[in-house]
Amino acid sequence: MVRVLVVDDSPLDRRLSGSLLKKRAGMEPMYAENGVEALQVIARSAPEIVLTDLQMPEMDGLELVEAIRREHPYLPVILMTAHGSEEIAVQALRRGAASYVPKRNLAAELVSTIENVLAVARLDRREQQLLACLVATESQFELDNDVAKVPALVGHIEQSLGRMRLCDETGRIQVAVAMREALVNAIVHGNLEVSSSLLDEDASAFSALVEQRRRERPYRDRRVHVVARETRTEAIYVVRDDGPGFDPRGLPDPTDLANLEKPSGRGLMLIRTFMDEVRHNEKGNEIRMVMRCRAGVSDGGLEGSGG
Repeated sequence: MVRVLVVDDSPLDRRLSGSLLKKRAGMEPMYAENGVEALQVIARSAPEIVLTDLQMPEMDGLELVEAIRREHPYLPVILMTAHGSEEIAVQALRRGAASYVPKRNLAAELVSTIENVLAVARLDRREQQLLACLVATESQFELDNDVAKVPALVGHIEQSLGRMRLCDETGRIQVAVAMREALVNAIVHGNLEVSSSLLDEDASAFSALVEQRRRERPYRDRRVHVVARETRTEAIYVVRDDGPGFDPRGLPDPTDLANLEKPSGRGLMLIRTFMDEVRHNEKGNEIRMVMRCRAGVSDGGLEGSGG
């Protein structure tokens, strides 16, 4: 069973989140009313993931994220965002949260978001005990348009990042989430040319069109090209699709908090929040992401916040 700690001062919202998790086989909800109680539950029961509200008494969601990153660096945190909490949500993402789900979209997105974060967080910890003599690594991949293959590639990239000790476990999860978003965008929006606006309007029609185009020409013959370079000072990831591209100047502003609630803007929002530098090429079919060394990495993670 995957133990999910739900932290929310609202009994109604706790019950709602818990009922959604119980409907998914293999998920067991646990509960806390605020951050202080959540830390006690974590110490006592060791959940695999934390789902937390942001606005709570005693210790709010932002303070909880910081405490978990400091005391339990291997434990991923997902935020539940409500209207009016956008600014604190962005701060929490920057300080260690792995992803977020708008409260108004819990029924549609909660379980899948938890599964996606767990997929990139569950690595064999022994694989992260790496050779001290490694100074650089580079990998190149060519993917077809099967989104199911993305977690394996992301896991490989996360392990390579760990070998260079550029960041702590939280940083590796954040890079993995950003890479997953970039790869899915390249497949769905780039190669398959399925518009993100359809996701906002009709999620079922969006999924159906993705599956349809995976079998049709010219979409099915396109590939996603990935280059991953890690050194002891920075990691550079380039993701390019074979689609027609787009005008990057038309992208929604990821710093505009109004876009936080839109499903179609989540990927870019997470990428720009988690990576230190993000650029698109002029054609709009390639994204270049850079993460620089988070100072103070040791065998046990970061010494201090590390930015």
